[in-house]
Amino acid sequence: MIPSRTSYWLIQHVWVFYLLAAVAVGVFLFGVIIHVSVWIKGIRRQTIPFSWRGISNLFLDGLLGRRIFRGDIAAGTMHILIMWGFLGLFVGTVLISVDYWLYHFLSGFFYIWYSTCLEILGLMLMIGLVWSLIRRYIQRVPRLERRIEDLTVVIWLFAVVLSGFVVEGLRLANQSPEWAKWSFAGHWLSFLFTQPQGALSIYPYLWWVHALLSLGLIAYIPFCKLFHMLGAPASIYLENQPLQAILAESRAQDKEVFSYRDMIFFDACTSCGRCVEVCPSSGAGEPFSPRDFIVWARDNLLMKYHPLNHFNWFENWITRRHTKEQVFEPQKIWHCTTCKACLDVCPVYVATPDAIQQARSKLVEEGTHMPPLLTQSLKNLYKYNNPWEATKKKRAQWSRDLEIPDISQSKEAEGLCYFVGCTTSMDIRAQELARSFARILKYGRVPFGTLGKREPCCGDIARRVGEDGLFEKQMEDCIELFRRYGIRDVVTSSPHCFHTFRNEYPAFQALKPPEEQVEFRVRHYTQLLRELVAAGSLKLGKPLNIKVTYHDPCYLGRHNQIYDVPREVIAAIPGVQMVEMAHNRADSLCCGGGGDRIWQEDLDADVKMSEIRIREAEDTGAEILITACPLCLIMLEDARKTTGLEDSLRVMDLNELVAMVMGLDGGGEQE
Repeated sequence: MIPSRTSYWLIQHVWVFYLLAAVAVGVFLFGVIIHVSVWIKGIRRQTIPFSWRGISNLFLDGLLGRRIFRGDIAAGTMHILIMWGFLGLFVGTVLISVDYWLYHFLSGFFYIWYSTCLEILGLMLMIGLVWSLIRRYIQRVPRLERRIEDLTVVIWLFAVVLSGFVVEGLRLANQSPEWAKWSFAGHWLSFLFTQPQGALSIYPYLWWVHALLSLGLIAYIPFCKLFHMLGAPASIYLENQPLQAILAESRAQDKEVFSYRDMIFFDACTSCGRCVEVCPSSGAGEPFSPRDFIVWARDNLLMKYHPLNHFNWFENWITRRHTKEQVFEPQKIWHCTTCKACLDVCPVYVATPDAIQQARSKLVEEGTHMPPLLTQSLKNLYKYNNPWEATKKKRAQWSRDLEIPDISQSKEAEGLCYFVGCTTSMDIRAQELARSFARILKYGRVPFGTLGKREPCCGDIARRVGEDGLFEKQMEDCIELFRRYGIRDVVTSSPHCFHTFRNEYPAFQALKPPEEQVEFRVRHYTQLLRELVAAGSLKLGKPLNIKVTYHDPCYLGRHNQIYDVPREVIAAIPGVQMVEMAHNRADSLCCGGGGDRIWQEDLDADVKMSEIRIREAEDTGAEILITACPLCLIMLEDARKTTGLEDSLRVMDLNELVAMVMGLDGGGEQE
């Protein structure tokens, strides 16, 4: 007898099943349409061209779970078991329908192979589900939530698979085909039913139970966390698609602050908690969590755009989904440092920092929930071209005894434009960074100049706050000066200026006619230092015999992937022993100064982020903590004092270390 299987064996009124299936699919499609209807309300900030990188990401991150395995092999393995098990059983169900309605092919060897694969896939799914329950409720992994929905979804899925195996066991107990052993899970269960007639009598009832559970799950998918099965692939594909900039004047016409890509990202989130685990704000005990923000934003969008949002019961249902601990207040978004650690670990590329920036723009527009000191800093920026001081006169005071050429006093720039930046120009501690770098450039005979008092803010502070109108004004001021003085080569002190010039300006420049665009090369000073060291232009002196560690600034590292460059400069210094902190490179901890937090009052926290970082530096046994960002320098210097490490640990900028090695830190300029 040829191995095969009779569809709907002993099942009466099959039309009822198809009627229920149609209802389930209809509810499923209705749910999908709801999500898509919310997506299309977002700002259309990009076209979606075909992308091979997007396809590659779908395969590596979607099907193979590349990012899921990163840092948590157990979670990756569990997810792969569940994902491949579920997808495999879904494909198997589709094949049964094709075999029944279109073309009969499930027979012979192919049927045996098909049956065995389904057994394996079903067991994979069950093992993954049990593993997920163990992690969540027995091991109690800290980053995992324990909501009713989380348990419901897992139990429901498990019931679908288990009931399927039981139904198969009942059928095999009655039929006892020669090929039963190939359906090994069902075959094992068939031994529980020693009376074939008894198995025969309960088979139809359990078949309908399995059918109802399966169809109910299909209908439930768009209304629970399982919808990430559709949202995640879209999010992964869109990850590398650049956003088109929108001018503040045009944006004022939009009713929504989020782009449709943000909305897709929100639906892709599974609340796995990896973002919470690496968030420096959460780690410092502050009342902020990237996951809570995403849930808050997603549910607000549902209440705003959902077709059923005019019913009170719908709003109550949304509200009941949150515990008291999960209540998210809008002002909490100012805790975010925009360090990008959450995006770096997110398996589905949820760009929380970008969404935070969009949410901030709404608060700025409304003038609500803004930190007072940050508001004052924005006023200073608007009036005085810097967020620090209510004056423009101090901008160039750091260089008064260094005889640095002022590009704004000449007709055209000759050589390099050193864009000092607001913090480096105004803060007394950060000024030493600029002075050291200027001495190094003069020693290396690099032609350079600054814009002196006329140097504007690049607009980074306004951009991070979401004050796009002010950002555009600052950008126009910079671009106009670059055009007027023919500036085409720029080096910055701050990674924030570097990031803004390199990644923010081009998107806005692309909106202008070609004749109005200004192209210029921008480098962070660490890149120029490496070039000078490699060219032999800098003589790094005698061995220091000192142990140092390096702190990766977020906007140099995670935002721009510059990790090796500063380390190569440090490695070129004779006698310096470099030791890494526990968190380094892409896993580096934020100092707490990013996201415009440096212009905010002390935030409610168990411990300051900068103090956590300085303690980690202390644990290395290093004598000097090196960084390459003026904000990091300020934050870590303050933390050194508040933690009582002034006598045992020194905080220096990389420029200061290089200048010290070359004997330039005292102001002498060797020839």
